[in-house]
Amino acid sequence: MNVAKWLLSGMLALPLMELVAFMVVAALIGFGWALALILAGSAVGFLILCHAGGNHIERVRVAVGNGNFAALRTDSAVGSILLAGILLLVPGFITDLLALLLLVPPLRRLAATGFDAFAAPRDRNDVVDLAPEQWHQVPDPSLPDQRRNENPR
Repeated sequence: MNVAKWLLSGMLALPLMELVAFMVVAALIGFGWALALILAGSAVGFLILCHAGGNHIERVRVAVGNGNFAALRTDSAVGSILLAGILLLVPGFITDLLALLLLVPPLRRLAATGFDAFAAPRDRNDVVDLAPEQWHQVPDPSLPDQRRNENPR
């Protein structure tokens, strides 16, 4: 299974895992305290995102909009802090735990190294080189037939 399928499976399973984690924590410390922790985590995430600065968020937005994930260099801690703020803003104990791990400097550097390795361009062989006799044009079936429009009579 490739990375996209694992990521999609994890994203689909995350709400169920968060619900189970909330029920476990609520059973251990009480519903009110568990809800207070969730709300406090979201408030801290909001404060982190506000403090991180609009300049860095704008840079991330432009890079994601252009599809240039390699431009998101996490050499500075800002990328990991922004991700931690987003994870804290999402209600749940699992995302809060991941966010707190990103806020610890040694783990933040490890995550930045892993992201750089993930975002680095891979040496893929997407181009198939064919000899001229092996190549022919295939008409796109979604486009109207152009041959009928060439010689109108």
